[in-house]
Amino acid sequence: MKLTAFITGATSGIGKATAEIFAKNNIRLILCGRRADRLQELQIVLSKLTQVTTLQFDVSKRNEVEKAIKSLPKDFQQIDILINNAGNAHGLSTIQDGNIDDWDAMMDINVKGLLYVSKAIIPQMTERNSGFIVNIGSIAAKEVYPNGNVYCASKHAVDALNKGMRIDLNKHNIRVSAIHPGAVETEFSEVRFKGDTEKAKSVYAGYKALQAEDIADIIHFVVTRPYHVNIEDLVVYPTAQASATIMNKNS
Repeated sequence: MKLTAFITGATSGIGKATAEIFAKNNIRLILCGRRADRLQELQIVLSKLTQVTTLQFDVSKRNEVEKAIKSLPKDFQQIDILINNAGNAHGLSTIQDGNIDDWDAMMDINVKGLLYVSKAIIPQMTERNSGFIVNIGSIAAKEVYPNGNVYCASKHAVDALNKGMRIDLNKHNIRVSAIHPGAVETEFSEVRFKGDTEKAKSVYAGYKALQAEDIADIIHFVVTRPYHVNIEDLVVYPTAQASATIMNKNS
């Protein structure tokens, strides 16, 4: 039976790379994001490999989430795999100098967005007593680093929610997993530094960072294990990175 995967934040980075590897492995796709043009481009390309539909919405807007998911075509209404990938970081400052709008954006998308999407999809999984949820966290879920305060708090929340989901959904035979990447070379830093391309590039200078395709490959591995196997919590660093603050540059 062909599986259907629902991927948030599918228009770039890890989400896009995951969509690509899933398509190559004949998994039907529901691609979600805020940028309609990118969704359309991705649908055109990946429809050559598998069935694809797209949903344009903001995960932080509960009404948009509910309306979008209710609008799914019949062939896409049974969701077997949920990839909670949408997330962001805004700014890098001390708690006393933090921007409240940045805080709201991180908590709204990283925490509330994950909850809104999960709440809309989990009931069909519990009804069938099957499904797989993969929550994309961060090493910021495992440690707190200077100036990372609220971002780290949001990812610690994802870590806690992942554990809570696994406990609550255990009796429904639903697998729940979290993948926590270290430095991944995507648009992430450009968003964090509000479009400062040079500053964003400097984050990845002097070493080989993880690539979005590396994490997508791991996600695919995790979701394709035999059903009795659940890789529940996985931290992934580039070889050059030992922690959030220790990086072997120019190695």
